[in-house]
Parts: sequence; structure tokens; C-alpha cells
Amino acid sequence: MSYLLIKLLKTWVFIAPALFLHASGFAEKPDSVNTLTHGMVQMTLKVGQTTQLEVAEAFGGPNITTVDGKGQEVWIYDRHATVSASKDSGFSIGMLIGAGGGGVAGGAGLGFGSSKSKSSQSSRSMTLIIKFDSAKIVSDFSSRSSSF
Repeated sequence: MSYLLIKLLKTWVFIAPALFLHASGFAEKPDSVNTLTHGMVQMTLKVGQTTQLEVAEAFGGPNITTVDGKGQEVWIYDRHATVSASKDSGFSIGMLIGAGGGGVAGGAGLGFGSSKSKSSQSSRSMTLIIKFDSAKIVSDFSSRSSSF
């Protein structure tokens, strides 16, 4: 019986830290993709070539649509994002030893651990203005982004 208990404890000593590290945030999830960036705008929009359908497929629907004084359709994308990040790390190790026999049982335990956390927050803003000609092709565009 004590052999089985020791084998169980040895297994637990190796499994418990792995479970703890996984639960404490080391298994991070990837950030979601944001396609409205300066780089994507420069790669996607070509004056005289890119269609409204291609713009909608690349960036989704605009926040505002209007017509300017020359009769050109104008799409405005205005996106704001607050990015929060936190990282927790730490470890915890514990051990429990027990023995028994002859009607007498005893046990002892020992454990220690450490943890720390860090967080940050930033804001991003992106405004994209696209003008289309009568054939629904990009005739002009401008963009502005800021981070703080």
C-alpha cells in the first residue's frame, strides 16, 4: 500500500506544476487579426484599380457613407481599439508524505510558491477615407492612425 502511495505522489509532483502553469496563463491565445492597418491600406487600395467590393471584402462595411460636392461616393472607416495585456506567472510546489503501519499513521507536508503579474494598456485609432468614381473604383484615399 505504501508503494502505491509513493508512486501516486511521484506522479502528482510531476503533473501538478504542469497543470498550474497551464492554468496561470502560460497557454496564451493569439490576438484576433485586425485588417484595418496602414500596411493593409497601402497593400489593398490602388487608385484606378480597386473596386468597392474588394474594399468591402478587405475592411468590412464603412462606418459612414456619403457623397461629396463632386458627386463621388465617400466611405469613411473610423476604428478605435483599446488593447489591454496582462501576464501572470508563477509556480507552486507541494509535497505530502504519509506513512502508516501497525495501527499507527503519520503525515507531513511541505509547499512553497511564487507569483507575479504585469499589465499594460494602450489605445489605437485609425481613420480611412476612400472616394469612388462613378464606376465604383477607388479614385482617392487618405488614412491617419495614432497610438497612445
